[in-house]
Amino acid sequence: MDIRKIKKLIEMLQDSDLTEIEVSEGEESVRISRGSNDSISVEKPLKGSKLKNEPSDEIEPAGNKVKSPIVGTFYRRPAPEKPPYVKVGDAVKEGDVLCIVEAMKMMNEIKSEFSGKLISIIPEEGQPVEFDQTLFIIE
Repeated sequence: MDIRKIKKLIEMLQDSDLTEIEVSEGEESVRISRGSNDSISVEKPLKGSKLKNEPSDEIEPAGNKVKSPIVGTFYRRPAPEKPPYVKVGDAVKEGDVLCIVEAMKMMNEIKSEFSGKLISIIPEEGQPVEFDQTLFIIE
């Protein structure tokens, strides 16, 4: 990717309220993020390597998958000082709130589509999630 394009992306990030920009061109991609102290970091994965948020080739446990209906940031708890909605091993019912996905400053409750035992929580707290990414697996 041309360095001029990367510089332009950095300028766009500095002039906006965004905290992160990710752009892919063919097999090349770059992620530019702004930290809480307004420092800018640029990640340019090596050709053929995956970004840390991209789906991996790891095998997920069998079960019913609860997937993210939107792109956003994954939160297991309603507020930082509150306990998580659910933890691995909990019995959940259809309609129970499992987490929040924040998108554009809107907190979206993600509810279970299944009843059963929660056997896996895939994303980490505060991690960006993609549309249709598996969040939970319920047995």
